[in-house]
Amino acid sequence: MISKEQFEKELRLSISNAIREDIGDGDHTSLSCIPSDAKGKAKLLVKEDGIIAGVEFAKQVFKYVDKDLEVETHINDGEKVQQGAIVFLVSGNSQSILKAERLVLNAMQRMSAIATKTAFFVDLLKGTSTKILDTRKTTPGIRAIEKWAVKIGGGENHRFALYDMIMIKDNHIDFAGGITAAITKTKKYLAEKKLDIKIIVEARSLEEIKEILSNEGVHRILIDNFNYEDTRKAVALIGDTCFTESSGGINEETIRKYAECGVDFISSGALTHSVYNLDLSLKTV
Repeated sequence: MISKEQFEKELRLSISNAIREDIGDGDHTSLSCIPSDAKGKAKLLVKEDGIIAGVEFAKQVFKYVDKDLEVETHINDGEKVQQGAIVFLVSGNSQSILKAERLVLNAMQRMSAIATKTAFFVDLLKGTSTKILDTRKTTPGIRAIEKWAVKIGGGENHRFALYDMIMIKDNHIDFAGGITAAITKTKKYLAEKKLDIKIIVEARSLEEIKEILSNEGVHRILIDNFNYEDTRKAVALIGDTCFTESSGGINEETIRKYAECGVDFISSGALTHSVYNLDLSLKTV
């Protein structure tokens, strides 16, 4: 997994690029009708029940735009919120608040939606030992905040990108000439590059799982698009040799049954690619 330093770098890049995209050469609406020295205060208002996420990110945005903006937090990341709740108050230069407004809202609405959906999935898994994972099916440019939202909602992060974990999938296997060839080449590459990166291998059948198990050094086997019966067989076959992960079209109706098959993890792209923003607004006080 990526380091804390790399993650924070990704956040800074996301903020700087979003501000560049939104403001360009200036917020001409605010510049034209609001005095440069005007002071104001605004509240983040919840308009829909859910799990709030992005409070700490919002603070970073406000500080990036204007270090003198002050945020008074009433509700923290990960807390349940109801319509009408006030998450925080921000005060300071009025133009600065308006510069940050849209990025804060866009990010927090999406992060809160992801956290809310993740918490729902986590609740469905209560009583099992299975953990929910996100995927790389994220919005380009804002992966860091979407994966942060999954953590806030009680889920776990899969690999962040292509560089922090090896994941040998069906196309890699076919291009490499088979499972054993792919694993062997991967271990040789990691040794030559002196890289300490975990290896996950995708399996499409029980026979492929047997071949994966004949190789050493695999951290986790991805049991992809298996039915319940074959998933149980796969878990029994793998035992404690390595970790197990189910994936492939798993939703709120099926996730519990897959967890009861005994897998360690279930990954779901739906945590990030299929959410509807939680309704929030920033209103002057």
